[in-house]
Amino acid sequence: MAESIPALDWVTPALVLAAPIVGWPLAAALLATAAIAFLPDRIRRHVRLIAWLVAAVAVVAVAFVLEQGREQPIGVWPWAAAAALSIVGVLGYLADQHDDSKPMLVFLMPAALLLTVGLVYPAIRTTVLAFTDASGTFNGIENFVWMFTQPEALVTLGNTVVWVILVPLLSTAIGLAYAVFIDKSRGERVYKMLVFMPMAISMVGASIIWRFMYAYRGPEQEQIGLVNQVIVWFGGEPQQILQNSPWNTLALIVVMIWIQTGFAMVVLSAAIKGVPTEQLEAAEIDGANPWQRFANVTVPGIRTSLVVVVTTISIATLKVFDIVRTMTAGNFNTSVVANEMYTQAFRSGEPGRGAALALILFIMVLPVVVYNIRVLNQQKAIR
Repeated sequence: MAESIPALDWVTPALVLAAPIVGWPLAAALLATAAIAFLPDRIRRHVRLIAWLVAAVAVVAVAFVLEQGREQPIGVWPWAAAAALSIVGVLGYLADQHDDSKPMLVFLMPAALLLTVGLVYPAIRTTVLAFTDASGTFNGIENFVWMFTQPEALVTLGNTVVWVILVPLLSTAIGLAYAVFIDKSRGERVYKMLVFMPMAISMVGASIIWRFMYAYRGPEQEQIGLVNQVIVWFGGEPQQILQNSPWNTLALIVVMIWIQTGFAMVVLSAAIKGVPTEQLEAAEIDGANPWQRFANVTVPGIRTSLVVVVTTISIATLKVFDIVRTMTAGNFNTSVVANEMYTQAFRSGEPGRGAALALILFIMVLPVVVYNIRVLNQQKAIR
C-alpha cells in the first residue's frame, strides 16, 4: 500500500470536490474581468457584473450535476459560494461608479467573505434544513404543519406572542413614566443608576436572582422566596409560581421587564431632555396642563426614540432564551420559540423542526426591523 505524502495531507476529499465546483467558475470570472479591461467604463461595469453572476449560477449548476452521481449529498455550501461570488460582483459594480470608491473594496471584501461564511451560508442551510426530517430526508412542509397543529407548539407560539405584546409595552411605559417623574429632580443620577443596574446583569444572572425571589417551600416551612413570603404575610398560601400556568409565564415576563426598563428609561430620558424648552413654555402659556404638555409636546418630540426603544425591546423579546431556559427549561407551558428551537434541535433530535422554528423566528423579527428602518428614514427626510 502506497504511503501518503505528508505535504499533501491537507488535500481532503471535500477540497478535491470543491476545486471543480468553485474553481473553474471563479477562474472564468477573473479571466473575463481581465479580458474586458479595454472596453468603455459603462459597458465594462455591466459585463463584469454579468460575468460574476454567471459564475455564481455556474457553481450551483456544477454542484447539481456532480451530485447526481454521488450517494452523499454535497450540501448547501455551493449556494454560499454562489452568494459570495454574487456579492463580489455587486460590490465591484458599485465601487466602479466612482474612482474614490475603489479603495473601499479592500475593506469590504473581507467583510463580505465573513458575512457569507457566518450569515449567508448558515441562513441558507437552516432554510433547507427546515424542510427535512430527523434523518435529513426532504419532507416538504411537515415541520411547519407540526408547528401550527400540535398543542405544545401552539402553546409555544402563543407564549411568544404574549411576551412580544407585554414586554415592549410595559417596559417602555414604565421607563417613560420613570424618566418623566425624575427629570430634573434632585438625585436624578442616583435614581437612573438604580433602575439601569439590571441591564448590567446577564440574563442568566437575573434569572437566578428571580428564581430565589419565586422560591417555594411548603406551607409549614419558612419561606426563602420574597414573593411567597409577602403572600404569607398577607395571610395567603405560598404558591409554586414557576409551575402554575399561565401565571408562570407572566412571572418570567416580569424578569424581562425588570431588565429592559432601565434601557427604555435611559434612552427616553435623553430624548426628553432634547425636547425644546420653548415649546413646553409656549404650551404652558397657552393654558395646557402637565398632561396636555406631555401628550401634545413631549411625546411627539420623542417619537423616534419611542420607536427605537419599542422595536429594540421587541427584537430582544422575540429572541428571549436565557430566562426561560434557566428558570423553567420551557416546562409547565412556559416555552417560547427560541427555547423550543433549541429543545427540538439539540434535545429531541429534530433539527428540521428546530430549523423551522428558527425560520419562523426570523420572519417574526423581520417586520419589526423593516418598520424601524422606515421610521428612521422618514425622520431623516424630515430633518
